[in-house]
Amino acid sequence: MSEQRVSMEFETMRAALADVVAIPVTPFAEDGSVDTAAHRALLRRLLDGGVRTLTPNGNTGEFYALTPEERRSLTEATVEEAAGRAAILVGVGHDVPTAVEAARHARAAGAHMVMVHQPVHPYVSESGWVDYHRAIAEAVPELGVVPYLRNPLLSGARLAELGAACPNVVGVKYAVPDAARFAGFARDAGLDRFVWVAGLAEPYAPAYFAGGATGFTSGLVNVSPALSLEMLDALRAGDYPTAMKVWERIRRFEELRAANASADNVTVVKEALASLGLCRRDIRPPSRELPEAERAEVAAIAAGWPV
Repeated sequence: MSEQRVSMEFETMRAALADVVAIPVTPFAEDGSVDTAAHRALLRRLLDGGVRTLTPNGNTGEFYALTPEERRSLTEATVEEAAGRAAILVGVGHDVPTAVEAARHARAAGAHMVMVHQPVHPYVSESGWVDYHRAIAEAVPELGVVPYLRNPLLSGARLAELGAACPNVVGVKYAVPDAARFAGFARDAGLDRFVWVAGLAEPYAPAYFAGGATGFTSGLVNVSPALSLEMLDALRAGDYPTAMKVWERIRRFEELRAANASADNVTVVKEALASLGLCRRDIRPPSRELPEAERAEVAAIAAGWPV
């Protein structure tokens, strides 16, 4: 593949990240297995709703509760359902060989990019963080690579180092809950070198767009693609009053997801989908199903939203 063609493909990937980056849920059947039919139906709903970037095996998809075989199956199903209608950003992680194997599978399946989950190893050094991501990026030079950054201690200089070594590191999912830190980090790493994706979704999107983000991730989009896209359109236009009106509509839903260190982050999304008859509420440990007392509130919120 020529250098010019590779460069053009990276630009296409960058454009896909400057959007609503949807993190689909993984619905489960009554027997605990992945409900393939419901999963595909939810993907079609997102695509028909205008979503153009999908992330199988993200945290909203319960990445850490899935088996390797399930993650591969979800990747393949997402590529098949998208059928060229959306860019596919596959979540990978765990140890380096596992992440590399998953990235190569994503490439073989027809995905465009991989999102590297924040390493959960208890002893993470800055240089080790660079080495970890570089090993994955160099294994799939044709794919775009997007680090999922949740570590507030990592310096922008380290990301700049990774970007200099790996031209296929095209964007960053930044999920440190500090808008001022984000603005400084993005400028230290290279504001224009990477596409900056607000990794804490709609609640943080307006503040992070003000600091330089051009896309945001979303779990809420599973429930209401229209609301997520309405916020994106407003932010792209610099219309912060309209964006904040959307923010006000989704505030309580996102507060429920964020409560108790995000214990019910995925649970609330699945409960909303269950209330709409779109999938079961089942969720795998260490998450839990939503207590009965809170289900009615979630259902009422979801019922008042546009598709």
